[in-house]
Amino acid sequence: QVQLVESGGGLVQPGGSLRLSCEASGRAVSSENVQWYRQAPGKGRELVAVIGHLGTTLYGDSVKSRSTNTSDNATNTVHLQINNLKPKNTAIYYCNHSMYWGQGTKVTVSS
Repeated sequence: QVQLVESGGGLVQPGGSLRLSCEASGRAVSSENVQWYRQAPGKGRELVAVIGHLGTTLYGDSVKSRSTNTSDNATNTVHLQINNLKPKNTAIYYCNHSMYWGQGTKVTVSS
């Protein structure tokens, strides 16, 4: 069984940065793609970024050119750095790996 634990969310001012983490247990993050999704209040889940098992990355329009997605095989953790955060980035961010979901980490961008 795969377990995913997200962390790194919080309250940040517009223009700030956050580094979200998704720590996996039960399966190596390098074995399969890891996806990041977000769910804003009152909306459905939206794909934010993907890191492939070979390290390739893909970013959605909401974070494109402002994000870096990396994988640390030593700690079995995937990190999503988002810079220049905007209020519209406010959401709960989830990671998905091998069809399993974490509990999410809340990001609030507000002055």
